[in-house]
Amino acid sequence: MKTALLFIVSWLVSLPSFSAETAALDAPLEPLRPFIGKTWRGEFKSSTPEKPTIDISHWERALNGKAIRVTHSINDGVYGGESIIRWDTEKKQITYFYFTTAGFYTTGAMTIHEGKIIATEKVTGSAEGTTDVRSTYELRPDGSLQNKAEYLKNGTVTGSREVLYKEAADAKVIFK
Repeated sequence: MKTALLFIVSWLVSLPSFSAETAALDAPLEPLRPFIGKTWRGEFKSSTPEKPTIDISHWERALNGKAIRVTHSINDGVYGGESIIRWDTEKKQITYFYFTTAGFYTTGAMTIHEGKIIATEKVTGSAEGTTDVRSTYELRPDGSLQNKAEYLKNGTVTGSREVLYKEAADAKVIFK
């Protein structure tokens, strides 16, 4: 019995490891690989010590590399959401779906240009009346991730956010 157990453990240890960093990913999603397998802690520019606004997001490979899943929560689950990012073969672009704890959802598309992710999305069911969101993500030389976004109502900018993320392996996405 001990010999069989030792054999099984030795065999399992000898198997090649498939980490998030090396596992297969659809070729059009490859530019997003630097985000996969990481948890990011972001502080909103408008955050203050008295009223902090902190976003935790986690990126992972999904659906055998056909998609990327991103979950995030703000202030330990006060608000959060989940995205599925994928290559749309018909549209020939990266598209995504984002579902929120606030009950609305978005559909979007992203392009990657000069190291920046540029995303546009249509909002469905927003209580505030937001109809569109435009955002950029930039992985900076110091390893941080800068996000800037504008919220629109029928083509008019009605709000914005700016968040600076840093890797935080011990941070957790929390949903209530």
